[in-house]
Amino acid sequence: MKKNIIHSVTQALSPFCDQDIVRWTYDVNDNAFAWIAPGSPDTLRTIAPALAGLQARLLTITAYRRDKFGRADGREIAYHFDIDGVVATVTVLLDDEFPRVPSIAHWFKNAGWNEREFAELYGIEIIDHPDPRRLFVDKDLDADILDRLIPLSTLMNGASTTTLWEKVFAGKQMPEWAKGELN
Repeated sequence: MKKNIIHSVTQALSPFCDQDIVRWTYDVNDNAFAWIAPGSPDTLRTIAPALAGLQARLLTITAYRRDKFGRADGREIAYHFDIDGVVATVTVLLDDEFPRVPSIAHWFKNAGWNEREFAELYGIEIIDHPDPRRLFVDKDLDADILDRLIPLSTLMNGASTTTLWEKVFAGKQMPEWAKGELN
């Protein structure tokens, strides 16, 4: 059964991906994992419908910095799929200056929430998203607000003062709601 799935995934992706872009690994229980690294986010426009054709199920999407300590620029997005018990992860590298990626919500409806979330929190532009509204961060805050490093001690101390909002709005006009009632 697994060999059929591996063959199906390889066949479905071969028109748009070189063989060296798809790597297969196995755990101690012989579970198969596909690691697909096409590089350019634009390839999602061909990979997503191919995976949908295999009746893949999108598990989740993870946006992250390549350097987990934030010392260097560079983001990646990993799309995690289940294809009849085989986990396939498609990882795309984003442009440092203008991070953007096409939406896959047209093929996987549950992608919409994840895409809106990383657009809002990390400032990644989602191209052709069916519902680009913000989820929960106020419209007055920058789109990439959570991509900035604010020390935990500042967050904790700012919980009942304007200190946190002064850090968030550094160099900008602070909205009235962030100034608090005591100011």
